[in-house]
Amino acid sequence: MPRTSRSEHYRREVSRVEGFSDAVFAFGITLLVVSLEVPKTFGELAAAIRGFPAFAVCFALLFQVWWRHYKFFRNYDLEDGTVIALTGLLLFVVLFYVYPLKFLWSIFFSQFAGRRITDDVLRLDQVPALFEIYGLGVAAVFGILAAMYGHAYRHRADLELTPIETVDTRVDVYRNLAISGIGLLSVATAVVMSGLAPRAVGIAGYIYFLIGIAEWVLGDYNGRLRRRLNTTDTSPV
Repeated sequence: MPRTSRSEHYRREVSRVEGFSDAVFAFGITLLVVSLEVPKTFGELAAAIRGFPAFAVCFALLFQVWWRHYKFFRNYDLEDGTVIALTGLLLFVVLFYVYPLKFLWSIFFSQFAGRRITDDVLRLDQVPALFEIYGLGVAAVFGILAAMYGHAYRHRADLELTPIETVDTRVDVYRNLAISGIGLLSVATAVVMSGLAPRAVGIAGYIYFLIGIAEWVLGDYNGRLRRRLNTTDTSPV
């Protein structure tokens, strides 16, 4: 791989891969609302407003994936075959992930709106499969992001990353791997609970609260490494 000069370390122009990725993410967000028509009555408007919390959460989750992907291209002027292949795979998974994402959160918020979930919408025996599909989507999306950041970390010498940038890249790998692992843990929980206590399978959803803990722990770890580097002025191991 050709060596990248330090002055070209940060991406300044949007590449064709980035432009295509942004279009796919925009299409994914469109899929979240494509089934909604312009309200013709106040009752329809009220029904649309009731669906807003689910849309807001789905939008925030997709934005988080987009932000991590965007940050990768802004921080690393790296667009080789591996990055292009991983980006294509990520976009493919994201487009599929939109459907269980919207369905799960719509079901979740419908309970607070007092709407009864009928068997033709979701049966109790189907709940574990829903969590499994959703968890596998989470694991795949953030696993691919971890692979992208890991690829940049392996090329840290070619990219001429500073010690602090190297630490940040390594921690970003850990962050994405942590969320991917939490998704797999939720899948495992859904599988186990479906056999032991089907009515308690919702515990698989609470597993995702671990994301906040993981982000806090890794953020603190990253801060300590940065302070150590600023103090000792040495390269990380």
